[in-house]
Amino acid sequence: MIVSSPERIVNPTSTRRSRILEHYRYAETVPGFSVSQSIGGPNGFFRVGPSAVCYGQSAGAVRPTVNGHALFDASPDVRNEGSTVVLPFDPDEVLDNLRYERYVSVSGWHAWVQESWIRDFYYSLRPILPVSMRKLLQKAYLRDWDAIRFPNWPVDRSVDYLFERLLVLAVRASGMDRLPFIWFWPDGYQACAIVTHDVETAVGRDFSEQLITIDDEYGIKSSFQIVPEERYSVPPAYLQMLRDRGCEINVHGLNHDGNLFRDRKTFLDKAKQINAYALRFGARGFRSPILYRNADWFQDLDFSYDMSVPNVARLEPQRGGCCTVMPYFLPGGLTELPITATEDYTLFHILKDYSTVLWKQQMGMIRDGHGLIHFIIHPDYVVDSHALDVYKALLQEINRLASDSDVWMTQPGAVDRWWRNRAEMNLVPDGRNWRIEGEGSEDAKVAYACLDGDRLAYEFD
Repeated sequence: MIVSSPERIVNPTSTRRSRILEHYRYAETVPGFSVSQSIGGPNGFFRVGPSAVCYGQSAGAVRPTVNGHALFDASPDVRNEGSTVVLPFDPDEVLDNLRYERYVSVSGWHAWVQESWIRDFYYSLRPILPVSMRKLLQKAYLRDWDAIRFPNWPVDRSVDYLFERLLVLAVRASGMDRLPFIWFWPDGYQACAIVTHDVETAVGRDFSEQLITIDDEYGIKSSFQIVPEERYSVPPAYLQMLRDRGCEINVHGLNHDGNLFRDRKTFLDKAKQINAYALRFGARGFRSPILYRNADWFQDLDFSYDMSVPNVARLEPQRGGCCTVMPYFLPGGLTELPITATEDYTLFHILKDYSTVLWKQQMGMIRDGHGLIHFIIHPDYVVDSHALDVYKALLQEINRLASDSDVWMTQPGAVDRWWRNRAEMNLVPDGRNWRIEGEGSEDAKVAYACLDGDRLAYEFD
């Protein structure tokens, strides 16, 4: 936990649980972190070690962008004062800046398109535009995507690398051979995977039951995100079919017009209507249309979790990304389940890739990082046989990964419940061992963080 002393350190966040303790759930007796008084100046990019790109204030140099710059490494400025690790940056601030996308600065013609009448005109025509025309316009807008330096493509784990680096420092300061903490997933699963279906049109709605049958063939239960108004009718029988087939129902914006997050007043007006549909549908989860988002506004929605933030958003209308493959909490308390794999529409129609090569690469990287493998598959875009064959190949790969690599295959609501329960669990000493207390602790496992040279390794008893 972060501590404060008026003579040597500054801590603007002393009243809340530190992000690293929230993430790892280790015993609070472990040595804590403090923040050097010398931090200040503008926010900017720097790094901690070779992999953890950071954004915020630092005692050292910062850069306004990542592009074309060698970033200052803050690691040499870390020092120990007794059992406390003194950092040349505020870790909570840096982690929030990345996960809440506060590092993003839109400029040039992208900013002009987002703020001009062109965006409104496009989304007013989008429902009637043929896919071929939409692809041309989207490719023009996204033409510079492969020149972006940050977040990293195809998976960015900057937040996770920073957590790991901080834990290395904690282990060293503790003098322990290995540091116990509550493992990320229930029953010792090495990672987690979910499949979610956004229904955008009547075609997707009418294909939903057939898609569920295909999912069932591979032992996968999914969630369906429903647009409540304008795009298509939502008969009670359709929602009941989803429930009867074991699927979760979530709300997908209000009318999919692309303007939900356009301004604060518009958002608050629509949030009231969205909350009413959440109650009517019995929905606990939300996804924003076209993945427009503002981390600070989600707290006005009456949901338990959100699924609107990409891990890396190079090929989305709103650029950015949360730079983590792990769930986390948004301001106000919603659980964010980040989208960590490329969308089917993007893969098929922007990248023109009808294979599982990219998906398999992302799955491997996320599994190695013990994260959440999160797919969006639209019933609307896998109707044709070519795309459907690719989707079946993906399901086969997910099924294989779950079996061979001990991955928890579940639904978004289960991930939310687990992550919330884990956040309230405590690790307490039990003789020479450790015990986990709290709701759901019967499914939790004690893991140990060990040093492997300058790197972190995890193990179980």
